Amino acid sequence: MTDPDVHRLTIGEREIVLVGTAHISKESADLARRVIEEEQPDTLCLELDTARYEQLSQGEKFEQLDVKEIIRRQQLMPLLLNLVLVSYQRQLGGKLGVSPGTEFIVAADAAHELGIPLSLCDRDIRVTLRRAWGAISFWKKFLLLSSVMGAAFEDQEISEADLQHMREQDVVTRLIEELGAAFPGLAQVLIYERDTYLAEKIRRSDGRRIVAVIGAGHVSGVRRILESQVGADLTPMETIPPGSWIWTFLGWSMPAMILGAMLWIGWQRGAAAAGGQAISWILITGVPSMVGTILAAGHPLTILSALLAAPITTLTPLLGVGYITAFVEAYLRPPRVYELRSAAQDVGVFSKWWSNRLLRLFLVFILSSIGGSAGMFAGSTRLIRELF
Repeated sequence: MTDPDVHRLTIGEREIVLVGTAHISKESADLARRVIEEEQPDTLCLELDTARYEQLSQGEKFEQLDVKEIIRRQQLMPLLLNLVLVSYQRQLGGKLGVSPGTEFIVAADAAHELGIPLSLCDRDIRVTLRRAWGAISFWKKFLLLSSVMGAAFEDQEISEADLQHMREQDVVTRLIEELGAAFPGLAQVLIYERDTYLAEKIRRSDGRRIVAVIGAGHVSGVRRILESQVGADLTPMETIPPGSWIWTFLGWSMPAMILGAMLWIGWQRGAAAAGGQAISWILITGVPSMVGTILAAGHPLTILSALLAAPITTLTPLLGVGYITAFVEAYLRPPRVYELRSAAQDVGVFSKWWSNRLLRLFLVFILSSIGGSAGMFAGSTRLIRELF
């Protein structure tokens, strides 16, 4: 085919046809079907992992989320990023009159009709999101969260010219590239790693003739890697790397300094002075976290848990107060099925963050964490002043 979005590669004795698509484009879906019917490949590769393929083919199944288990694994923020991305795709897809990922389902249907095996070549979305979240600093996390939340509530008018432009490009990859420019750690995980991962999975797929349907933004990277004929080890890209020892050291050094300061005050001024400092620490860290939970409209017992947990969790880097309050809130007021189903749509509506129980979990987590962090900073500053 002579379409500019179709790229034909000859790698040794194999022929690989890359079809670059926009994820919310009917034209891309039609092109994918046409290429598959004309090429009759031995294998069809798709830029999907198993979970996303099931979501697209069977519908989003956020109602099956085990929220308590997600909180135990400390995966709330990757889940929030996923919800916002799904919401963003749905908003654009609604304006364009096509569901996000339609080209993949159309391609898969064409392959099933022709008896062509499928190869799902993308990395598990949960691994990608967790690696992306772990690749940026605390400050960058805050900036990213602010950007994402701003994008979630933004609903700009789109002109016909803009719509036409969106139909001709992979807007989701464009969004990721823009995020990558502002957050280089994200670009490494979301773009370059996935280019390598996709290329290697395509390379490992069976057959001498392969058609691969991937986002247009990945075509150049995947093509370059395939043509280099250099294999890649996928294992490191499928694991969640442990945190840096530097951050571990810094995470423990602050609690050690605070406890050391209290002990020093007790040794110099007596037990009563140390006890007064301990009570001050409890109030200075617990009250702001409690206020944040109140602002999130948390359950009364969740509010109490913030007051009790913040003074302790601020003295350890192992668990933040936000995960305690979120777990308590999820236990006391678990999200209902219809709220889980509507979460990706509700995330873009400001008032829904208080009425949808899943979104309120995020609010409880975020605002109680901010309160606890602010209290820890204020309390640490006060302790340092007391030493001098």
